[in-house]
Amino acid sequence: MSEQKNELTEVREGETLTGTVIKVEDKQVLVDIGYKTEAIVPISELSNLHVETAGDVVQEGDQLTLMVKKVNEEDDEVVLSKKAVEADKAWEELERKYDNKEKFETEVKEVVKGGLVVDVGVRGFIPASLVETYFVEDFSDYLNKTLEVKVADLDREQNRVILSHRAIAEEEKEEKKNEILNNLEEGQVLEGTVQRITSFGVFVDLGGVDGLVHISQLAHEHVDNASDVVSEGDKISVEVLSVDRDNERISLSHKNTIPGPWSDIEDRIQRGDVVDGVVRRLVNFGAFVEIQPGIEGLVHISQIANRHIGTPQEVLESGQQVKVKVLDVNAKEERISLSIKELEQEQETKEYKQYEKDEDQSGFQLGDFIGDKLNKYK
Repeated sequence: MSEQKNELTEVREGETLTGTVIKVEDKQVLVDIGYKTEAIVPISELSNLHVETAGDVVQEGDQLTLMVKKVNEEDDEVVLSKKAVEADKAWEELERKYDNKEKFETEVKEVVKGGLVVDVGVRGFIPASLVETYFVEDFSDYLNKTLEVKVADLDREQNRVILSHRAIAEEEKEEKKNEILNNLEEGQVLEGTVQRITSFGVFVDLGGVDGLVHISQLAHEHVDNASDVVSEGDKISVEVLSVDRDNERISLSHKNTIPGPWSDIEDRIQRGDVVDGVVRRLVNFGAFVEIQPGIEGLVHISQIANRHIGTPQEVLESGQQVKVKVLDVNAKEERISLSIKELEQEQETKEYKQYEKDEDQSGFQLGDFIGDKLNKYK
């Protein structure tokens, strides 16, 4: 031993000193601390995490700060700990971060039942419920991944360190939501994802905040069930109708972003067309007849029958299938004038002309028949 080693005759338990790694074995490390014999650092004292071999943590020549765990003067044995020094520093740092609600990064070292194990100078644990804001079935992809976390709970006496990545994700989600809310304006057209379908409409994710498309705003035609129009996960365009930032409520419309039933109506329905329709509403001045989905035209009371009537109900009833003739199409005002009377008149005219034709043909044939008979008697 060197002269310096012989001069160091006293090593006390609990003190901290510096040593140099001179030999690395599978389950322990030998360190030169200037004592008369090399000190031992057992593998269990190298790290707060599970270690397979000592070489996974230190190499020969490394300078280490160590704490004296045990001194056996009879056997000239000194047992040191690396993890004890790191733990003291780690606890001080963790307490400071906990008090300041500080974010920091850490690497996932193990995936265990119930969560993730990380090294923060001491063994830290992220329970499964504090990993993400959503359910994660398989955590294998998190091994060796770096996560930003906050300290959720500390208990030095119990050596318990609980961390949360979910808290970070929730903060980011809240920040993004506030940013979106502050930037939303009425009339904006955005793309969103259908998150949830209810009896009164659908909730659409706009990238961090949900808005409601009421069932009346899903389509131009009447909708009984929202699921008849959209499915969860669908990407749809929506227009912002209103934003209540205080209550975080957003009203949206899908129907305002899609072509309405009146778009290009004049290309599809023209004056003089005869079409099938269904009586939807009866009013004192006529009947509204749906001739295409979302397209209703008015049959004025004067155009319902080829005779005078007091009320539309004398001739028509709601839900009745009818044929109508298009009198006029006004795309700008979204109005169509229809007539049942004109079809009746045309039918009567047609029948009368057919009757005259039949009469003419009948008279001609009778004359021919009589003429043939008379010729026989000449």
